[in-house]
Amino acid sequence: MSIDIDTARRVAHLARIAVKEDDLPALAGELSNILTFMEQLNEVDVEGVEPMTSVTPMRLKRREDVVTDGGYPEKILSNAPDAREGFFAVPKVVE
Repeated sequence: MSIDIDTARRVAHLARIAVKEDDLPALAGELSNILTFMEQLNEVDVEGVEPMTSVTPMRLKRREDVVTDGGYPEKILSNAPDAREGFFAVPKVVE
């Protein structure tokens, strides 16, 4: 696929990049080279290849899903200006 100067101008405008008129042919060439490379990538056989999330195989660090530092809601709610039925009470903000 080939990018012309008008398309390069439009891409620069959409990307909010200031490009001088003299530099538009070079930008069009670079964009064309990028699209040519992308077309080459479409030819690669990726059948059976698992998607990657990183170039290095690693697992995310996990922690046990346990509740800690709790068990005393009365003490926490004692600081609330208004608490009802074990919850913080707040003024209504939506009519």
